Amino acid sequence: MSFNRLDQIHKLKETFDICIIGGGATGAGVALDATLRGYKVLLIEKGDFSSQTSSKSTKLVHGGVRYLEQAVRNLDWHQFRMVYKALHERKTLLQNAPHLAHPLGLLTPCYTHWERWYYRIGMWLYDKISGSTNLKSSRGLSKKEIQHEFPSIESQYLRGGVLYYDGQMNDARYALAILKEAERLGACILNYACLNSFELGQKSLKIKKVVFSDLLSQESYTIAVKAVINATGPFTDSVRVLANPRLKPRMKVSRGAHIVLPAEFWQGETALLIPKTDDGRVIFVIPWRDYVLVGTTDDPDTLSETPRILDVEKEYLISYFNRYSSKKASLEDISATFVGQRPLLQVQLDSAMNSDTKSLVRDHEVEVDGRSKLVSIMGGKWTTYRVMASDTLDVLEREVLRVAVKPCVTKNHVLVPESLVFLPADIAPDIRKHLTDLYGPKAGDVYACGSERLLADEPYLEGELIYVKEQEMAVTWEDVLARRWGISMRDEALAERLKAIKKEAFAS
Repeated sequence: MSFNRLDQIHKLKETFDICIIGGGATGAGVALDATLRGYKVLLIEKGDFSSQTSSKSTKLVHGGVRYLEQAVRNLDWHQFRMVYKALHERKTLLQNAPHLAHPLGLLTPCYTHWERWYYRIGMWLYDKISGSTNLKSSRGLSKKEIQHEFPSIESQYLRGGVLYYDGQMNDARYALAILKEAERLGACILNYACLNSFELGQKSLKIKKVVFSDLLSQESYTIAVKAVINATGPFTDSVRVLANPRLKPRMKVSRGAHIVLPAEFWQGETALLIPKTDDGRVIFVIPWRDYVLVGTTDDPDTLSETPRILDVEKEYLISYFNRYSSKKASLEDISATFVGQRPLLQVQLDSAMNSDTKSLVRDHEVEVDGRSKLVSIMGGKWTTYRVMASDTLDVLEREVLRVAVKPCVTKNHVLVPESLVFLPADIAPDIRKHLTDLYGPKAGDVYACGSERLLADEPYLEGELIYVKEQEMAVTWEDVLARRWGISMRDEALAERLKAIKKEAFAS
């Protein structure tokens, strides 16, 4: 079958063991893990896949340098364990979809001799915790070495720096790759499917059926399942209360604002870590798909499906970029902005609305509601999506299905199988790079759908529109521009140019 909505609708006639609510990174990971364990899986997503937090990350696959510093300073074993898990997952993410994730060098500038020693020791510890999964060893750099190797950084007052390595990813397409592989192995995966309610057993009040609507056809479906997993990130509490109105809130959200600049403002492929701002945050300057990503903020926020960047956030990020970049930017130079809301888990319920989001640990917890048996996976981060999925399935098997826990086999499971269709040797270099970066082994399949450019000066092809609809379940232009291509998150003006091309295949 193809990965399109019509085929998935037909699959709804089948029987299912598990229904997963949420089509972001965590839901996708759970769907693949559950399918590989032999369960019949249904996943429903209210919007497009990864349309919320999972496509609005800082695009890093990382352990968390800030959390390591806090762990050491506060002798916090909980934070240290979280960093350890994330560091040991980085290499797995890079290996399982190498066209969507790769190592990234990050430079930490130092302005005193004390900072040089402090950050050098910290990054050395970062390497050691990674063990055999370390991507590449960090190294100290002198001021002259930085000026020679990284001319984009403002070198006045610089004493030296430390170069270390994490990973970078195409977050929206990575989640899509996980979902497509789960579907290929037998799962039913459906976007634009809105959860309406649960039908509970009369005596046990356990969830027996899931009721949801296809937002395109407006048809309602009632599906019997043995278990339900809530993987809705910042929206977790709304699903929890739908299953059991007596449950108290567990989630708090923080907003992560980002700005994007043209590539001319930051030369080279090395990113910058600004380790401490005046208000105690961390900011990254990251080369990203021919642009420069600057972010992020970390402030308490009100839950929203459409968070927008504030003028004060733009000014804040531009000001820090200009402190560290030799080429200065203005607000008018910003090519795009986006805001993601992080799902932060409150361990202490009584203080759920009173703590600083910067102090919250982004670890995860699997909760089983004693009445409805709804399983909710809460908190976490992109880098540990696979561990979160494994923990969720282990708990579900042990406490809900009451079966022996099956082994998780996702660690070495390649997400995009090789294709037999290859790109022609004389293809234009920009088209080759675009197709291989986004589709990897499937680039030849995409090119075979049609090679005519949509815009004469851009690599996006007519045939891609056929492919993303029939093989990637894109429904609207925004699905294509924001998540299949990621253009509207990098260059809003180019996105508008593409929107001006009328295509009846997609909704506006």
